[in-house]
Formats: sequence, C-alpha cells, structure tokens
Amino acid sequence: MYFPYLRGRQFELLALRELLEKGRIGKKIIPIIEPVKPSSTLLKTLECFVANDREIAIVINPAVGDFGKKIKELQEEDSKVVNALHELIAGNERIIRSYIMNSSIISELKMDKFRNRNIVINMRRDSLDDFLEVYENSLPRYTLIPDDRVFRRVISESKVLFEDSFNKKTRNIDYLQNIDEFFSDNHLYYASENFAGFADYSVVGEGFNESGFAPVAVAIHIVYFNAKNELRIHHFVSDSNEGTENPAGKFGEALEKLVYWCEENNVTNTLGLQEFYKCYNSGKYPGLGTVKKYSIMHHIELMNDFLEGDQ
Repeated sequence: MYFPYLRGRQFELLALRELLEKGRIGKKIIPIIEPVKPSSTLLKTLECFVANDREIAIVINPAVGDFGKKIKELQEEDSKVVNALHELIAGNERIIRSYIMNSSIISELKMDKFRNRNIVINMRRDSLDDFLEVYENSLPRYTLIPDDRVFRRVISESKVLFEDSFNKKTRNIDYLQNIDEFFSDNHLYYASENFAGFADYSVVGEGFNESGFAPVAVAIHIVYFNAKNELRIHHFVSDSNEGTENPAGKFGEALEKLVYWCEENNVTNTLGLQEFYKCYNSGKYPGLGTVKKYSIMHHIELMNDFLEGDQ
C-alpha cells in the first residue's frame, strides 16, 4: 500500500481528483490529506473518492495551516461547505479519520468507538506512551512511523514506513548542484521489512509554507525508475535566473529540458507528463501551482502502476 501524504492545498487536491477521474488511482493507494483550510475543493475531492468507491484519509487535527480556526469561524456562519464536510467525514466509511498522535488527542481517541479503523501518524518518540495508552489492547488500522527500531518494536502490526524522500532545497537554483539523485526504494522493500505500506510527501516535501513568492529560478521535479526499479528524481531548472521577472519564460526553459530528457530516457508517459507535453506544444504557462500538480500526478501514477504490477 502507498499513502501519499499531502497538505490539502488546492493543487494537491486537484491532482488527486484528476487522477481518480481518469482511473489512475487503484485500491492500493490511500491518500492522506492534512487539510490547511476547509474549502469546496476539499469537499469535492472527498466526494469524488466516495463516488468512485475509493478510500481517502483526512487528518482531524492538522498541525499546519489554520483549518481548525477556519472551521470554527465558518460553523458560526452556518457554512454549507463545513456542514457538508462534517457530515461526510462522520458518516462515510470511505473517509478514514486520521490523527497526528500527541497528548492532547488522547481523550478524543479514547471516546472514538471506531478508533481501530483510524490511521494514526506517530512520528515522535515522546508520543509512543500516548499511543499505547489509547491502543493498549488493539492497534489502529494503520500507523505511520519513522524508520526507527523503537517504533518497530512497539508497533508490531499494520505499521507504515513514513519518510520524507524529497531533498528540498532553500532555493530552486540550488537544484542545479545535483540535478539527478536518489529518491526512494521503500516500494521495493517495505513488505519484506514487515511494513503494511509506505508513505511520503511526494515531490513537495515535509516543509510547509502557505504563502507563495516569486522564485528567481523555476524548477520542475520528475521521478522515474532506474534499471533496478529504484525511484530517482531529476530536477529541471531554468537558465535565466538573474531576477524574478518572466516566470513564464523560466518555466519554458525548464520545460524544454524536461521534454527532451524524458523522451531520451523513455520515462513512463503518465497523465501528469502528458500535461507537461501539452504545455510545451502550446507554449502555455499554467502557473507554478499547476506545475507542482502535474509533478505530483506523475509520481502517484508511477507508484500506482508499480503496485498494480505494471512495472
């Protein structure tokens, strides 16, 4: 099983919806959304998974963004979106309630009679005792843990290896220092290491910054399988990186490199990659959020194909 962990920004949610609507997400992939704000896009994405009989997880106590604050504000306004979100999350088995483990969530989890259906994200050693207090007798459906022997000893079953595989740089121009690098081989070894699945932050990385900014360089990140079926990542970076002007031109420079490299190296022609090719052929600049969306789509579809046995 693969659990792509996404922060619920619009481009991430749209990536999931487009993949699902085109039949590119099978039953061996369960996305986990840590929502940053309640939105109609979030609601439509959850509804899309329910309508297509696919599971999706949503973090009830997100650690980033202002989801909780916005929920309370919109509840006071009797928001239709918030009401629909509450009804869907509470009443549909295709929506898996998920929790970031910490001491403040113990009481809520103890009161949840369906807590063994949950997904728990438990990445801190200090939270292990809290986890055992709640799940002393039976474990949750899945528990995301780091690659740490203490966690592996304590959590014996249904554990999911959760790592940030993306080597995120402070500036896009820094990817020029190492344009091709190892990404992950967890998909090859998770089962033999007694994990039920593996999870990552796709090609976005763990770091969260809700406010955007105009980059000096534009970078596009594409994962691919090497001859050993390890996952590597190639960074395509613009050339005219002296200032922040003309992001469309910078995108075009990076995109041209992507098209030639992917064709030369026979990279799997996923839905996301097809969208990049369309941009190249039309000269269209879709915006940086959409560029990230295409890269995420490409990554998730690759993992789906691998798990479904097409690799």
